[in-house]
Amino acid sequence: MVGMGLLFNTAATAATKALDGQAIFDRNCTACHAMNPPPKSAPPIIGVISQYHTRFQTKEDGVNHLVAYLKSPKKQNAVEPQAIIRFGLMPPSPLSEPELRVVAGWIWDQYDSAMGACGGFGGQGVMNKNCNRGIR
Repeated sequence: MVGMGLLFNTAATAATKALDGQAIFDRNCTACHAMNPPPKSAPPIIGVISQYHTRFQTKEDGVNHLVAYLKSPKKQNAVEPQAIIRFGLMPPSPLSEPELRVVAGWIWDQYDSAMGACGGFGGQGVMNKNCNRGIR
């Protein structure tokens, strides 16, 4: 029985690795989300992922939260509630679980610690309350 679990996990891992996070993002997310400010009809990804890196200690935790949020967005689960006030709640993603995991992992990896805790918005996007006060 253990061998079957390993077989399925290996197949799922191989299928996930064959997917390209940036390509999934480009096809499915860029209509609303720019990578950098200024925002389109949703917050820029750089600011969103900055908030994820502030809130979650590990990539696994951040990706798990982002995948769950993309499947079923709820205001109470948002990492940046002000974004919902400004842009509204996004619709649930139609992407499959493997696609969501790959794109969430790719988004997580776009973070650059040099941009600071506020995501480099420079006043153009949605920021947390500490960013609005210049506190990082």
